[in-house]
Amino acid sequence: MSNTSAGSLAAFLKDRRTRLDPSSFGFSGRRRTPGLRREEVAQRANISPTWYTWLEQGRGGAPSADVLNRIAKGLLLTEAEREHLFMLGLGRPPEVRYIGADGVSPRLQRLIDTLEASPALIKTATWDVVAWNRAAQVVMTDYSTLPAGQRNILRFMFLSPTIRAKQHDWENLARFVVGAFRADAARAGAVSEVAQLVEELCSASPEFDALWRENDVLSHGDGTKRLKHPELGDIELEYSAFAVDGRPDLSLTVYNPVDSKVADRIRDLARRHKERELDLSR
Repeated sequence: MSNTSAGSLAAFLKDRRTRLDPSSFGFSGRRRTPGLRREEVAQRANISPTWYTWLEQGRGGAPSADVLNRIAKGLLLTEAEREHLFMLGLGRPPEVRYIGADGVSPRLQRLIDTLEASPALIKTATWDVVAWNRAAQVVMTDYSTLPAGQRNILRFMFLSPTIRAKQHDWENLARFVVGAFRADAARAGAVSEVAQLVEELCSASPEFDALWRENDVLSHGDGTKRLKHPELGDIELEYSAFAVDGRPDLSLTVYNPVDSKVADRIRDLARRHKERELDLSR
């Protein structure tokens, strides 16, 4: 580790240490400086007080990934701060740790709700749909009618005859979905989290089992999707996938109708869907 990196790491550690409230960790007594003492951080991180002191003094060499993870836990660092700690200490980001998501913020939901004619989905790295807009409900499927554990795109593709019937060229689409899913799960460090889903699908769908054994890995930044919709007929949608800033566990996919007339019809269908919901709630 260079002197510059060691100095930056030292400054970062000291800054985060002095921001912590000792009383919240059960440490008492009068203090001349704010925050935790070095030996208290070392205690929380289960490392040598001398070693931690050296790190804050910019000496002692590069720490191991294990030591950095312990310090990050001891200092209550956020994921962004933990990544920064690794970049300073080792010159690389930490290994990915998958953290599942139960939903999205109200602000993000309001954002996708503004896309009245463009179906939008937010999914986890394990391809569970956790948020959607009304256009997605009327064009893709009504996710609100399904239990949370069943809103998985792979389950739709391989276990739902209704979803399968809506796809043009299902075979090639299924191959693409499996390859992209494999890449997303590995990138997010969620291989063990998807093991049960993969086992279930391999047992329930010979087609999924065959594709999974091929070990294809694909990316899905953008492309075109064609659907056979019961009310809209054959429609074509251009899609783009985006990372959700600050949420590495989530990705947003927006489907934009190629034909402006289709966009108008989706907007009208979504409006009527909303009206039906309001009538049922009265």
